[in-house]
Amino acid sequence: MGATLGEIVSALGGELVGAADLWVATMAPLETAGSQSIAFLAHPKYRSQLESTQAACVIVAPALKDAACERGAAIVTPDPYLYFARLTQWWAARTRPAPSCEIHPSAVVDPTAVIGERVTVGPLAVIEAGAVIGDDAVIGPHCVIGRHARIGASTRLSAHVVIGFDCTVGAACIFHSGVVIGADGFGFAPHEGQWVKIEQLGAVRIGDHVEIGANTCIDRGALDDTVVENGVKLDNLVQIGHNVHIGEHVAMAGCAGVAGSAKIGAHCTVGGAGMVLGHLTLAEGVHVSSGTLVTRSIHKPGLYTGVFPFDENAAWEKNAATARHLYSMRDRLRAIEKQLKNHDNDGHSQDS
Repeated sequence: MGATLGEIVSALGGELVGAADLWVATMAPLETAGSQSIAFLAHPKYRSQLESTQAACVIVAPALKDAACERGAAIVTPDPYLYFARLTQWWAARTRPAPSCEIHPSAVVDPTAVIGERVTVGPLAVIEAGAVIGDDAVIGPHCVIGRHARIGASTRLSAHVVIGFDCTVGAACIFHSGVVIGADGFGFAPHEGQWVKIEQLGAVRIGDHVEIGANTCIDRGALDDTVVENGVKLDNLVQIGHNVHIGEHVAMAGCAGVAGSAKIGAHCTVGGAGMVLGHLTLAEGVHVSSGTLVTRSIHKPGLYTGVFPFDENAAWEKNAATARHLYSMRDRLRAIEKQLKNHDNDGHSQDS
């Protein structure tokens, strides 16, 4: 299923340069787009690809309008990447099968569960006692919704998602396969060479418009709840420990991890395999680079990076302590070099 450029612009806006009845059948990157594809150019450094792309239409910013129009049709918009995102949503809504809005006969739904209108429950899913499922929600095959858990309206759970008892998920969320919400946090007390389990008595509270990637786990709190606020985006294989609080619109890439009781401010990002140790605080607007281990709280917004080779712990701590002072040591060294240079120049002047 495709669309005409006129249909796209009518739905999403933008300035169309070209024939409104021009048909596009697919969306594609510039370098692989064919004669029936629509592509986008979000960064000027890829401008050279405009000359070679076979795309029927290219979405561009106003600064690239003339260059795009020289080769064919274009949709001009202030933010091509955002337009592309909206277009993927519009395209998916037209091409993906609609939910069945029915409960599969093999699903197990407790009589005390509250199921909203137009809810889809897939094969072999389990909805336990007291659970509440909001209108238009989709519960995929083999999902488990625990006792007294709540799923918001229009939230979509893919296959094999587990929502633990008493946990709350907001509206319009998307959880991909293998997500586990509300497993026990990692809490044990040492006693005579053994570990004694600390029961995790809190839950998990997740806001609206949260998307969580495949096989990501969010642990329930030990006493208070683990909290994920509105608009958070977590990639695949992310681990969120117990009692963590994640602010609005945070994004974390694959294999990131946040240890227990850490607090992540709104609009932070954590790159792939970035780690935040427990009980630390990241201020709003902190960006952690891939592979960085955050070992102390960060109270000032900005980009933080730290990759350091591993070593025996004692040697690593000494080297790390030294590395933190390298910048000031450089300034001191430059000052000494300047003094020596001035001293040499004075000596030469006296000899002459």
